[in-house]
Amino acid sequence: MNARHLLIACLGLLPLIAQAHKPSDAYVQLKVEGAIVAQRFDIALRDLERELALDADDDGRLTWGEVRTRWADIDRLSLQGLSVQADGAPCTPGASGTPQLDEHSDGRYAVLTRRWTCPAPVRSLTPVYQLFAQSDPTHRGIVRVQQQGRGETAVLVPGAATRSFGAATGPAFAGFVAEGVHHILIGSDHILFLLALLLPAVLASPRLKPVLAEVLRVVTAFTVAHSITLALAAFDLVNPPSRWVESVIAASVVFAALNNLVPMVREGRWKLTFAFGLVHGFGFAGALKDAGLAQGALALPLLGFNLGVELGQLAIVAFFVTTVWALRATRFYRHVLLRGGSALIVLVAVLWLTERAFDIKLGVASVEVASAQIPWAVRDPLAGETR
Repeated sequence: MNARHLLIACLGLLPLIAQAHKPSDAYVQLKVEGAIVAQRFDIALRDLERELALDADDDGRLTWGEVRTRWADIDRLSLQGLSVQADGAPCTPGASGTPQLDEHSDGRYAVLTRRWTCPAPVRSLTPVYQLFAQSDPTHRGIVRVQQQGRGETAVLVPGAATRSFGAATGPAFAGFVAEGVHHILIGSDHILFLLALLLPAVLASPRLKPVLAEVLRVVTAFTVAHSITLALAAFDLVNPPSRWVESVIAASVVFAALNNLVPMVREGRWKLTFAFGLVHGFGFAGALKDAGLAQGALALPLLGFNLGVELGQLAIVAFFVTTVWALRATRFYRHVLLRGGSALIVLVAVLWLTERAFDIKLGVASVEVASAQIPWAVRDPLAGETR
């Protein structure tokens, strides 16, 4: 691999730096009370900064004053991104509540509360979700509707077909399967960790069967490990700090790729995969934890989300193995894909690790304001009031 090829490959991987962070999610909670629908809409400040350029002085630090000054624009964006229909008829939005923020597992969110007035007592509620439909195809809205004392949760794709919520029966299983697939496919850090492990796996033997056995050991170890910690985090049993989790995930990618260049673990790589997989599971859990699901309603979303992650993971593994199998014995594979690819993965992962460990936000403004100055939202996702 000459310097020019390496430079081109590096430039091609640079977008992964931004994509490795938690996928763009917003959280909508709607509580139906007769003809009134109480709304709480949580939108990540990092997404609002990207969309509205909130950092007025362009100093890379987003302050509460800058957010509050642009609250009318944030509210206007939220109304463009979410409307509500009841039994096929549009509901009328009320004024936005007090500007407030909340801390989620992946950062601070603007919290927009309002009441929608519908023409008649609501039987079937349809949120029409359009937030970031034109600017971010990876964005998802996690919507929870509470009606008649029961809750229903679904994952909505901006601009896609609408979904109606009736007398709630529970979370939409298929939606969480799709969200799991979506999460792994755009989770560049998880993908690069897998690829760093798979690059040497296809060299385990000249025959296909031993290679598949090695791949199966690695993938199974990763699956079992992240399933354990995903469940522990989703049920709020173990909650390590998000910054620590994301830093260790980046470090795991560095180590896995570096091990291909300077072998430190030669035997039993599945054990290493299992250990790091435990940390990756905490990284997967953010979307479920922030959805505001009650403990009794977590089982199906957890099962669906985890199944989706596994399906997406299997798709990645199948594509990789079938693509590189014919190349595995060539010098191109050993020198360019294995060594060159591992070196590039190390480079990208070191940038992630630096960003996460030292809280450096590359190209994204960060909130740097004392907590006492901010009106924080209550964690009850349907309360819509400040403390």
